[in-house]
Amino acid sequence: MTMPTVQIAAAVRATDAPLYADLPGDVAVSFEFFPPKTEAMEKTLWESVETLKPLTPRFVSVTYGAGGSTRERTHATVARIARDTAISAAAHLTCVNASRDEIDTIADAYWQAGVRHIVALRGDPPVKDGRFEPHPRGYASSSDLVSGLKRLHDFEISVGVYPEVHPEAASASADLDAFKAKLDAGASRGISQFFFEPETFFRFRDAAAAAGVDAEIVPGILPVTNFANLQRMAGPCGTTVPAWMSRLFEGLDNKPEARQLVAASVAAELCRRLYSGGVRHFHFYTLNRAELAYAICHMLGVRPPHPAFEVAA
Repeated sequence: MTMPTVQIAAAVRATDAPLYADLPGDVAVSFEFFPPKTEAMEKTLWESVETLKPLTPRFVSVTYGAGGSTRERTHATVARIARDTAISAAAHLTCVNASRDEIDTIADAYWQAGVRHIVALRGDPPVKDGRFEPHPRGYASSSDLVSGLKRLHDFEISVGVYPEVHPEAASASADLDAFKAKLDAGASRGISQFFFEPETFFRFRDAAAAAGVDAEIVPGILPVTNFANLQRMAGPCGTTVPAWMSRLFEGLDNKPEARQLVAASVAAELCRRLYSGGVRHFHFYTLNRAELAYAICHMLGVRPPHPAFEVAA
């Protein structure tokens, strides 16, 4: 597929300009957290929220454990963000191990807590290497879940997409059909599973457009905090870890500061190349650590308002 003229011009500007320094600051960001299990983890989470809050994210989302295992903690975290900050909070909700009535009750509680955004997912089986089995009285799929949520309240709904095809999908076209079904059911956008090469995202975006999808597709960015853990996470997600990444992170297992510098550079370069292809919203999987996401956003021109700049303007 031929690259549109506007994207060619953007790519030329990206290579001609100083690295990162001259991005115009027209990037939107969002961040994903997981609910804390301990008091220490809760402290780290809220420190991360406070660190990232000045970047005025479009929203922050909070994950939902396999089989609803973090249901109460997810609700408490999302409700606190909605109550105690000005950030738009999004709650993850899945179909696993819950009836429609149970899920509807949870969704109602979110609405009453002021939460207006749901990340609706089918969800992972509660048993490792297991297969998803719909609850006999539950929602059978993520598109079914989206329909049910929209019947309850006028939620803004984001859904997951897989640039490298969902591991359980029969084909790439079947996976795209599933995405289209979620949009037809009322979803507003897709947030992608993490990936590491921009062409992976661009191929998926082009295929979605060719299939008639005109909704927003937001790339999910996972900065590398631990390479061994990353490799374990990538397999079940169907994410390819390029050989160059293995070579790049080799020898950094016991050098966390150096690994963090490398990770920030790799993720920022990925975002820069996605930006050159027209992407203007990035969703960061923070793993409840703010430093990497903050550094990458800084390089992308996403920064807290500076009073001196405001006066000068």
